[in-house]
Amino acid sequence: MANIANLVAFDGAPTPVSHTFVPVDVSRAKNKVMANWREQIASLPVYAQIRVSSVSEVLPSGIVKSEVKVVVPVMEAINAQNAAGYTAAPKVAYEDTYILTSFAHPRSNITGRRLARQILINLAGNVTTTVAAATAGMVPDLCDMLVSPT
Repeated sequence: MANIANLVAFDGAPTPVSHTFVPVDVSRAKNKVMANWREQIASLPVYAQIRVSSVSEVLPSGIVKSEVKVVVPVMEAINAQNAAGYTAAPKVAYEDTYILTSFAHPRSNITGRRLARQILINLAGNVTTTVAAATAGMVPDLCDMLVSPT
């Protein structure tokens, strides 16, 4: 099993910014392994940090369900203070959430799982040229190799 480690990913901003997600925890329950990461930006409260989670679960049918979720909280904009000069602390207005879920049959192999994942990733990124499939990292480990962090 892979040791849980920091994850680094660039966002989709016009000038891309690198985000580092630090490990928070790993838990196990029967046939399920769950891992969580979040950013550590000093100026934001914990509940307003971008979060990443992964879940690997062996279903009763033997199929392995792997899921990666990214949650991006969006803070309210505080524009003014009240008559007493108090400015309320900003709160999370809503969260944008994206989930990648894969289902691997016990007879499937790494090559087939990697092919399906890479086609999905290429479609999501509108990639129309030759791109080598990522073979290392949290998502390839989870979805291709069926390995959860520990």
